[in-house]
Amino acid sequence: MEKLNIGLYGFGVVGQGLYEVLQNSKTVDAEIVSICVKQDKVRTVEQALITRDQTKIIKNKEVNIVVELIDDADDAYRIVKEALLAGKHVVSGNKKMLAAHLEELIDIQKETGSSLLYDASACGSIPIIRNLEEYYDNDLLLSITGILNGSSNYILTKIFRDGQDYDTALKEAQQLGFAESNPAFDVNGNDALFKLVIITLHAFGVLVHPDDIFRFGIANISPFDVQFAKEKGANIKLVGKVMKTENNQVALYVAPQFVTPNKYIYNVEDEYNGVVIKGAYYDKQFMFGKGAGAYPTGSAVLSDITALSHHYKYEYKKLKYYKKPSVSEDEVLKIYLRYQRDEDFSLFQFEDISEKYSGNGIKYVVGTIKLSGLIALQERLDDLPVFLGVI
Repeated sequence: MEKLNIGLYGFGVVGQGLYEVLQNSKTVDAEIVSICVKQDKVRTVEQALITRDQTKIIKNKEVNIVVELIDDADDAYRIVKEALLAGKHVVSGNKKMLAAHLEELIDIQKETGSSLLYDASACGSIPIIRNLEEYYDNDLLLSITGILNGSSNYILTKIFRDGQDYDTALKEAQQLGFAESNPAFDVNGNDALFKLVIITLHAFGVLVHPDDIFRFGIANISPFDVQFAKEKGANIKLVGKVMKTENNQVALYVAPQFVTPNKYIYNVEDEYNGVVIKGAYYDKQFMFGKGAGAYPTGSAVLSDITALSHHYKYEYKKLKYYKKPSVSEDEVLKIYLRYQRDEDFSLFQFEDISEKYSGNGIKYVVGTIKLSGLIALQERLDDLPVFLGVI
């Protein structure tokens, strides 16, 4: 490919990180020639690079790579789609947009021959997508289990390691820039959910809509839940998991999980991510790294840009498998459920209960429940005064 002239949308934390990383990179002949931003303010780049006209980059014939690093998923979708249709290669970090539109964006790539890369959208500096795409065969891959959100992991680390309460840990995460002023996207599990959708496509060749996956976050965690976990010799991590089940199917969820010291992700702390890939013959492999931040994510974006300089594109080989897995909701999970009101407990269709407690205004059960039963409660769960975790 000729020299890479990059049109960049967004100059926030990651955009600035990419700019600085690119200044120090000698591996690729690439230059940012235009930066589109929403607001005028003093920036640490030449003002001649800055534009507020969102059409300018895509219309610029010199720009052959568009890098999209903005927060707004709707704007990101429009930018990425228009750029691909214009014949430009694209790098994106917007996991929410990708999770919602992957199927359409794959079809556009087929039509135009343009390439869309997005390793930076899942797990920051960990090169999970390209490894799943190129190395791990679907027939041998059994499961992927990961801490996929650095903000939630930082909060849980402060709670379990440092003895902070949830509100204090959240405030500290916000002060350090690990969590947004509105942290719901992270602590409710949505960020991890969108990453799991992307990972599942490249792991098993299955396109799943985010609304069809069970998701529960950490916002309702209480000191009682923390004490329960510690008494069991575990801590709690927010985990995204996709696993192969019987009859060539896969099951997925994002939820707090009680993790014991013999598990790889037990020692993944602070803002780090960790992913365990399990196969039929190679057992378990573990990938660890920073999941967010200017330089880790900026480096991941640069890796995608460098890959484009070598004409790389995702082939989506697993989408072409003769016996592609389907999605199952029949998986039975063992969960801990802490609640206060009997009417809330009655919503959960437990198949079996092995442990039960009631006292001091707090109740909990440990039992088994079908994934389909949890999915059916999805829309109500965020508003209920309950906490659950997979055991």
